Amino acid sequence: MAIQGAIPVEFGTVFPHGAYALSVEPITDFETKRPQMDKNTGLPLWAVDVIDADPEARGKAKSVKVKIPTEVCPTMPDEAAGLPFRPVEFERMSVMPYVDDNGRRPRVAYSLRAQGMKAPGAPGSRNKTPAAAGTKGGE
Repeated sequence: MAIQGAIPVEFGTVFPHGAYALSVEPITDFETKRPQMDKNTGLPLWAVDVIDADPEARGKAKSVKVKIPTEVCPTMPDEAAGLPFRPVEFERMSVMPYVDDNGRRPRVAYSLRAQGMKAPGAPGSRNKTPAAAGTKGGE
């Protein structure tokens, strides 16, 4: 099969109504209690909690995490005027489908990744991994 690993996808395909970042935290390996490292880049992984702006999104689909591999904590965009929300766009996104069998019935779920994040309409992120910046080691 030609598709192996994560599937590249545009931000607007994943979040056609936009997205809002709530927080960023390091991802910790459950067993070792150390920072989880990206298998492709060797960089620490960070999880951005995101609210999907789609008015039709419900339940688990309304809030997702987007993983970003980068050496330092990604910088979130500024808050929207007077709101606790931070409009965000993710750069060089990819999606990895998997089977989530934690519920009553198995379901297809998706792991989202990005190489950086920025404010909507901004020229580029300050949080690029080496692959996104044009050096070796990307997904």
